[in-house]
Amino acid sequence: MDFENEVNYHYDKFPPKGLNYNLIVDSLVKATDSLARYDQMLKNMHNSEILLAPLRNQEAVISSRMEGTISTMDEILKFEADSDNDSEEAKNVRSEIFETILYQRALLNAQKGMKDGYPLSQHLVKTMHQQLLSFGRGALKSPGKYKVEQNYLADKIKQKVLFTPISPEKLNDGLEKLFNYINNSPDPILVKTALMHLEFEALHPFQDGNGRIGRMLITLLLWSTGTISEPHFYISGYLEENKDEYIDTMRNVSKNNDWEKWCVFFLNAIDKQAIRNLEIAENIKNLYEEMKHIFSDTLSSKWSVNALDFIFTNPIYRNNRFTSKSGIPGPTAARFTRMLLDKELIRTMEESSGRRPALYAFEPLLKLVRV
Repeated sequence: MDFENEVNYHYDKFPPKGLNYNLIVDSLVKATDSLARYDQMLKNMHNSEILLAPLRNQEAVISSRMEGTISTMDEILKFEADSDNDSEEAKNVRSEIFETILYQRALLNAQKGMKDGYPLSQHLVKTMHQQLLSFGRGALKSPGKYKVEQNYLADKIKQKVLFTPISPEKLNDGLEKLFNYINNSPDPILVKTALMHLEFEALHPFQDGNGRIGRMLITLLLWSTGTISEPHFYISGYLEENKDEYIDTMRNVSKNNDWEKWCVFFLNAIDKQAIRNLEIAENIKNLYEEMKHIFSDTLSSKWSVNALDFIFTNPIYRNNRFTSKSGIPGPTAARFTRMLLDKELIRTMEESSGRRPALYAFEPLLKLVRV
C-alpha cells in the first residue's frame, strides 16, 4: 500500500471551536427549509409507514452499494416475498442480497428500539452493527465490537491509503467526545448532524460497516431530535452520486481543518435529497390515491383498501403471503389476485411451480422507487 497521500485523523480538533457561520448560513437556511417542507408532507400522510417503506428499501440498496454490495430493489423485495417460505429460493439467496436486507433490518430495529425509549447511544450503535454484520462477508469482522487494530480507508484499485482513522487506543475517548457532543451541543441540529456524521466516519470505530452505520445515524439523529416526525429521510442517493466529493471533503477536514466546507457540502446534500425525497414521496402518495379508486372499482369489496395497503407494502409478493398477511379471507384474496391480473394492475414475475406459488409484481410502484 502507498501511504504518500495519506491523511491522518484530526486529533484534538473535535468538536471544532468557533465555526464560521457566515460561510454556512445560506446553506443552512436552504437545507432547513427543504427538510421542513419534506417533513410537512410526512405529517400530512396518515399512513407514512405503508407509503414510505419503499424509501427504506431504496436507502438499503444505495448505501450498501456504496460499500461494494450490489443488489437491486427487485431482488430485495423478492427475498422478502420468499422469507416466509421454507423455500430453496430464500435459503440460497446471494450473500449481497442478504447483506442489504440486514441493512434495512438493522435500521428498522434501531427505529423500533428508539420508539421504545432506547437513546441514541454507543450501546445502540453496537447493536445495529451486530445486526448489520451478522451474516455474509462481515460476519468474520467482529460484529458489534470496536476495532482493536488500526484500520485504513484505501483506494484498493490504486493501492493507495487515503485516510488513517483514530488509533484503537484513543477510540474510547473519541467516542465519548462524539456522544457528549450529540447529547449536549447547542449547535443547530443540521450542523450537529453534519459534524456527527463526519466524526463517526473519521473515528471509523469498527473493522467493517462504518459507512453504512454512519449513514443510518443521520436518519436516527434527525428523527430522535424531532427534526423529522417519522424516520423516513435518507441521504445515500446524493452521497453516492457525489461520492468522490463526499470523501475528499471529509478528508479535507482532517487535512486542512476546514469544517465549514464539509458543513456546506452536507447541508447541500440535505437540501437536494429533501427535494428529491419529497418528489418521490408525493408521487407514491398520488399513486396510492389514484389506486384507491381503481382498486375499489375493480374489486368492489370492503377489503379493497386492505388489498391496496398490502400491495403497497409488498410490491413483489407470492399469493400465499397475500392470503396469510393481508387480513383478507383466503378465497377472497385469491380472487382479488385474478381480478388484478385481468386488469393488468399486477403482472406475473414467476408462474407457480409445484408447491411454490406464483410471484407477482406491482409495477406502477416499482417504477417510482427502483434505483
